[in-house]
Amino acid sequence: MIQGNTIVIVGIVVIMVGFILIFAGTALQSTSKSSDVKTGGVILIGPIPIIFGSDKGTIIGAVIAAIILMILAYFLFYRGLRIF
Repeated sequence: MIQGNTIVIVGIVVIMVGFILIFAGTALQSTSKSSDVKTGGVILIGPIPIIFGSDKGTIIGAVIAAIILMILAYFLFYRGLRIF
């Protein structure tokens, strides 16, 4: 059984890794000579994904990410995977 303290620590570590990745990505993007910036993302509102992007490759990546997130949500919430 996973204890509550472990879940809190893992959550904090994941958030800190996210901040480090955002900082590193921003630093790398600002030091590169290329001015071609590609953006994209996925917003999940319930089971409905909203996908946006600036080019075809980014949109395809966002679609794949949305599918993975929807499958993960299905297994976590509807199949009764018990983590706690």
